[in-house]
Amino acid sequence: MLSEKNTIFYKDLQYIFNNLEQSEKERLKESSILITGCAGFLGYYFMSFLSEYSDEFGIRKIIGIDNFKLGNPKWISVLRNSSPKIELHTLDITQFSLFDQEKISDVDFVIHMASIASPTFYRKYPLETVDANIVGLRELLDFYREKEIKGFLFFSSSEVYGDPFPEYIPTSEEYRGNVAMIGPRACYDEAKRFGETICYLYAEEFGMPISIVRPFNNYGPGMRLDDKRVPADFAKSIIENKKIILHSDGKPTRTFCYVTDAIAGYLKALLYESFDYFNIGIDNPEISIKELAQIYKDAGSAIYGFHQSIEFRESEEKSYLKDNPQRRCPNISKARKLLNYSPSISVAEGVHRFLTFLKEEGEIH
Repeated sequence: MLSEKNTIFYKDLQYIFNNLEQSEKERLKESSILITGCAGFLGYYFMSFLSEYSDEFGIRKIIGIDNFKLGNPKWISVLRNSSPKIELHTLDITQFSLFDQEKISDVDFVIHMASIASPTFYRKYPLETVDANIVGLRELLDFYREKEIKGFLFFSSSEVYGDPFPEYIPTSEEYRGNVAMIGPRACYDEAKRFGETICYLYAEEFGMPISIVRPFNNYGPGMRLDDKRVPADFAKSIIENKKIILHSDGKPTRTFCYVTDAIAGYLKALLYESFDYFNIGIDNPEISIKELAQIYKDAGSAIYGFHQSIEFRESEEKSYLKDNPQRRCPNISKARKLLNYSPSISVAEGVHRFLTFLKEEGEIH
């Protein structure tokens, strides 16, 4: 899959494995798993992890589907050639009715991630973003509602909260949101909100075992460096030995969750048997974008000998900051209690791991 020298990658997979309880591992036994949107950043870790431990878990098949609209990463073909349990299909989830559905009829778990998640790209493809989260979701749920699936995981987003008022930070799952219904981010935010409603209705009406996750700012190996989100932008600057550019005043704050902590949480939610919805992320530290840039600069200096400056420039993208949340920090007490979810990788450690991965392997796409 990757060169054996890439210590970060294999340590990451082991970390995810160690964070799953034995009962959760046993639920995967003899299962077939479908992952939509498999070619993205999180798909890289889902597909790699499940493939790496497929024999230990007793997984029969791992099926990935994607329309490859934003590219066909080289790791996809490497992974397919490395395991007979991997099946890959090109499919736009909004054209599900045109697909040979028999290829995915014998599935136990569904992970529905098919959607554009980078603001730059969903502003470019707004209707496609809406359709993946509503039309594609509905098609999948209709297809599997009469089948005996064991779990269906819908990837929502922390963007369902919009720009929370200060008294709702850290933000719990019960906060109803302060979201713009009209604007450049609405195609993503409102599609995720309505997608959650659809999931709730199918769980209520048909007893489907659906879980919803709301990711909070994931980053790490597998991100495309032209992703246009801050963690990728900063990594790209360091690798290219260029100035780190902030297209804001650097004051908005976020918590940043390293990919392994995120994947462990998502798998726990998938394997949870009752309908529910969970914030998945890390709850501290909540830092400014400017502080994140400094963390990248420090790690870049240690790993790459990077000594460029941090600068502020206005984005060429007209809507770049429109409706941008000022703060994003999750309350994860519900996931801690019900899923035994316990993220532990600090942003400083995560950035160091991300840059070390890139130093060892280079970009994987």
